[in-house]
Amino acid sequence: MRRQRHAKIVATVGPASASPDKLRELYLAGVDTFRLNFSHGTHQDHAAVHAAIRALEKEVGRPIGILQDLQGPKIRIGTLKDGSFALSEGETIRFVLEGRDGDRTSIPLPHPEIFEAILPGQDLLIDDGRVRVKISGLGQDYIEARVVTGGRISNRKGVNLPGTVLDLSPLTAKDRADLAFGLELGVDWAALSFVQRPSDLIEARALIGERAGLVAKIEKPSALEHIEDIVRLSDAVMVARGDLGVEIPPEEVPGRQKELVRLCRLAVKPVIVATQMLDSMVGAPTPTRAEASDVATAIYDGADAVMLSAESASGQYPVEAVAMMDRIISKTEQDKAYRAIVTALRSEIEESAPHAVASAAGNLAQAIHAPCIVAYTSSGTTASRIARTRPDVAILAVTPDENVARRLCLLWGAHSVRSEDIHTYEEMVEQAEVHARTAGLAQPLEFVVVVAGVPFGMAGTTNNLRVVQLRPDRV
Repeated sequence: MRRQRHAKIVATVGPASASPDKLRELYLAGVDTFRLNFSHGTHQDHAAVHAAIRALEKEVGRPIGILQDLQGPKIRIGTLKDGSFALSEGETIRFVLEGRDGDRTSIPLPHPEIFEAILPGQDLLIDDGRVRVKISGLGQDYIEARVVTGGRISNRKGVNLPGTVLDLSPLTAKDRADLAFGLELGVDWAALSFVQRPSDLIEARALIGERAGLVAKIEKPSALEHIEDIVRLSDAVMVARGDLGVEIPPEEVPGRQKELVRLCRLAVKPVIVATQMLDSMVGAPTPTRAEASDVATAIYDGADAVMLSAESASGQYPVEAVAMMDRIISKTEQDKAYRAIVTALRSEIEESAPHAVASAAGNLAQAIHAPCIVAYTSSGTTASRIARTRPDVAILAVTPDENVARRLCLLWGAHSVRSEDIHTYEEMVEQAEVHARTAGLAQPLEFVVVVAGVPFGMAGTTNNLRVVQLRPDRV
């Protein structure tokens, strides 16, 4: 079940894909990590999907990652008179803190933190930016604004505030309950929505500990202002282009995407590019050419993973969408320009022994035409350091920890396997031979590069590099 590509696929589970049979089809089509979107569905729904994925994992004999995506604080207007009305460019409207069945002079906005933080001249967007207003005046319990881009608004539509940092935790009471449930189930990753500042991650880490990897979703301009600290405090990053593309100008999104991918690669953190990648496949069996190019661009950028949302959760062609994404990734990585582009984007290697050893592994594998690099990793760090260099061979990540093996399903190029602890060089060589052959990555008499840390089993000690020739008598 080894993928013939380096970049990974994350697929969201929903009504179109929640059955055990459909999950199996999606996995066979190319899914490496399944996303459980806690903005929708009940705990019972998610528990059933989680159990089905773990049963599938046993059936196929391969680790499968599960990512829990928390909803985060959703800011919405309240209810309106007659359910909706149209706003015209240039007119003045008023938002109020309390009220219901509002009109253009009393649109309910029941979020005190907005009234405390927003300033005149700042923008407020409604319904994913379809309606844009600029704040012109403030009162204790009202906000006046001028309509810049008109349109119809209706009950409970979402609100974005691109220029305003709110005194708001990204973890609502619902998120805390969902997170506790997800950790009890045993999710591998927990994604934090609407991160604004580094302290948001510290708050989440206190709840999660080491029970799951922490993913920071980048969808707020304020997060971009503190991006280096946010990346440092997270275990992985998701470039959530949906809300991000509403809160910053659309023309800035491609550059920000490239910047985030490069930054995460430098920091040795997996990065997922998400939202509307094959959006037309929600209702059509093939994507647009622009969407195919969008997926390919993320792969050329060096992203660890690309993600499907509605395409696999509620679309009519979930399996076809995964298969299409798999083909686009594979074809892109086979393109003659791919290796040159990925190598050109390679970050400077940190001046430390672990990073130097990991970098040397890729160069050595290329020099001796090794078919794979075997990385012994107790925490996933050794494999991540090797993946950072984007070597032109598979990374066989061998770990004694089942949870680490599952998290590595998000890492570029990693084919993770669970194995017993090793204690001696002899065991290291023997297991490297066995796993390389069992995975179909190497044949007898071929050389493989082996990277490990000594003492064995100690996290973060990438300090040993060996070349091992597979013997013909090994099974």
